[in-house]
Amino acid sequence: MKIGRYIALFVFLMGLLITFGNRGLVDGYTMEKRLLSLKKENQELVRENNQLKNTVLLLKDDLSYIEAVARNELGMVKEGDRVYKFNR
Repeated sequence: MKIGRYIALFVFLMGLLITFGNRGLVDGYTMEKRLLSLKKENQELVRENNQLKNTVLLLKDDLSYIEAVARNELGMVKEGDRVYKFNR
């Protein structure tokens, strides 16, 4: 009977190691969740990078886009435009 107890104890300890040990089931589950999170973040960064590339190309080549950016973001006006200032 002592051998049966030792075997049962051994099987129990192995089960604990497989479940909670380094690279066990719990660790594998958390690593898989982390991997999915990193893949999603990577896709978002690729999308943002593509948008920035398009913006750079527009700023290099498209004069109307450059003018729109200068007017909207920098507050510049073209010669001959009328500028109205309102007091608040």
